[in-house]
Amino acid sequence: MAIFVDENTKVIVQGMTGSEGTKHTGRMIKSGTNIVGGVTPGKGGQVVEIEGKQLPVFNSVAEAVAATGANASVVFVPPKFAKAAVIDAIDAQLPLCVVITEGIPVHDSAAFYAYAATKGTTRLIGPNCPGLISPGKANLGIIPADITGPGKIGLVSKSGTLTYQMMFELRDFGFSTAVGIGGDPIIGTTHIDALRAFQDDPETEAIVMIGEIGGDAEERAAAFIKEYVTKPVVGYVAGFTAPEGKTMGHAGAIVSGSSGTAQAKKEALEAAGVAVGKTPSETAALMRKLLGK
Repeated sequence: MAIFVDENTKVIVQGMTGSEGTKHTGRMIKSGTNIVGGVTPGKGGQVVEIEGKQLPVFNSVAEAVAATGANASVVFVPPKFAKAAVIDAIDAQLPLCVVITEGIPVHDSAAFYAYAATKGTTRLIGPNCPGLISPGKANLGIIPADITGPGKIGLVSKSGTLTYQMMFELRDFGFSTAVGIGGDPIIGTTHIDALRAFQDDPETEAIVMIGEIGGDAEERAAAFIKEYVTKPVVGYVAGFTAPEGKTMGHAGAIVSGSSGTAQAKKEALEAAGVAVGKTPSETAALMRKLLGK
């Protein structure tokens, strides 16, 4: 099993004809993803060959969906065009839109987040995220496909690189799905959304949750875990050594006073029964212990 994407997911790439879109479309195809076409306004009607596959290009997501039956998109569009691209996907009632682009202005993210909430048909993942992968089934985004295989662990993470490290550290167990939700202040799918899906997935046996300093998403996730999640959860919070009041890396990673610190998040998670590691490797070791290996 998997959450959000599987072997039946039909994917279009918004911005496929750009350099990043072309490169990562090739990677996604090689990892088994069913890419059925791309969208670049003004280039509709073209056909491009990527990894030996002839892929049609459309002017809009609605046209692509009508022609291919696509039910998911990955957005590799420059920041200034990203809002229009995401709204195009929402207007087409696409069930899933994965926004890889970083550097999208917060007011643009707020606009398409609110629009998606109003319409109620499209799950957004991101922006500023590595995407998600159900190993051996589908890979939407930039997550390396060769560092782990299918298995019983679910992973939800704010950080791209820590997503990759955790997948590698626990590669002998494998993953049902790994979801990189992004670190911007406004994101679509949250820790809680992914935790709920993993809890409801019969083949996910245990969950790794990676957070980072700033905001209160991890504290809210801890409260959700305490109330709803019966599967074992291990956690890691990046940023124990971050100086107070300084934005670190991700736009959302800022600590003010005692709010949003790694220590506060660790304590909230532990109070909910989550084993929290001080390093990614220690977190992986906690999961090994939980799974009896």
